[in-house]
Amino acid sequence: MFRGALSTFHRAVTGRVPLLSPICKRNLHGKMRLVQFEEGGSVRVGVELSNGGDVVDISAADKSIPTDMRSFLEGGESALEAAKKVVSAGSHIVKKENLKLQAPITNPEKVLCVGMNYKDHCLEQNAPIPKEPVFFNKFASSIVGPTDDIVYPGELTSELDWEVELTIVIGKTGKNIKESEAMQHVFGYTVAHDVSARDWQMKKNLKQWMLGKCMDTFCPLGPAIVTTDELSDPHKLGIRCRVNGKTVQDSNTDQLVFRSEALIAFISRFVTLKPGDIILTGTPPGVGVFLKPEPVFLKRGDVVDVEVDEIGTCTNRVV
Repeated sequence: MFRGALSTFHRAVTGRVPLLSPICKRNLHGKMRLVQFEEGGSVRVGVELSNGGDVVDISAADKSIPTDMRSFLEGGESALEAAKKVVSAGSHIVKKENLKLQAPITNPEKVLCVGMNYKDHCLEQNAPIPKEPVFFNKFASSIVGPTDDIVYPGELTSELDWEVELTIVIGKTGKNIKESEAMQHVFGYTVAHDVSARDWQMKKNLKQWMLGKCMDTFCPLGPAIVTTDELSDPHKLGIRCRVNGKTVQDSNTDQLVFRSEALIAFISRFVTLKPGDIILTGTPPGVGVFLKPEPVFLKRGDVVDVEVDEIGTCTNRVV
């Protein structure tokens, strides 16, 4: 199964210490962090040796390994085996100062999002806790990298808001997936910023959410995909957002109304999930629109950090 392949990948990487360079040894007790990065004018897939650290250029080392993350995920166990061999060899390391991280996946078939999925977020707006997941969507064109700018959409909105979200990355195709088998379809997790134009989400266009959520640059993503078996527990992770250094959201994924298994089982009744699809799992309380005594919205020049423990941080400036 896919999760088993990840475990095998990890054991193989961490079990061949004599073959590893000193730099690779530092990754043995860290997380398996898969990234897309730009270096020398091309974008490739790599393994980050630590959060914000150097990267093993697995695509350059083995030409059979795809240079984009979606193709890598579609490659399944064979792609993982090839990547394992490269990391174990301890070569093809790119220094962090010589690369730029991109969004870990830029071309998913589906960008699915969940609303009202934190108990404390429901409470802050005096809303009932949903009986079933509330899904909406963004587009791949909304995705930008973990340090790219968020482009303020001109005169379209005056209510630009922030939302930090734990994000599921699908690694195995499935339809009508049983909740008990759902985690077998999860490759790992990353962090997303669900940038939102609240006027378009809550007031205009018959209050349909999509236009307020899907504008260009409205989905900063990254910095890495951390494989599921390398997280202590994806449903017990600190999650927070800072605006200009001030913490505005600070919660834990144990507050999720519907966990990964329930979300995957529910949405796969309607659509086939495929490798590379991402699911933004919802945001905790502290968004600008519900702040008291009055709402606070983003403006040009603001810097937003969205962070999930054990995964990392996206830092994006509004321009």
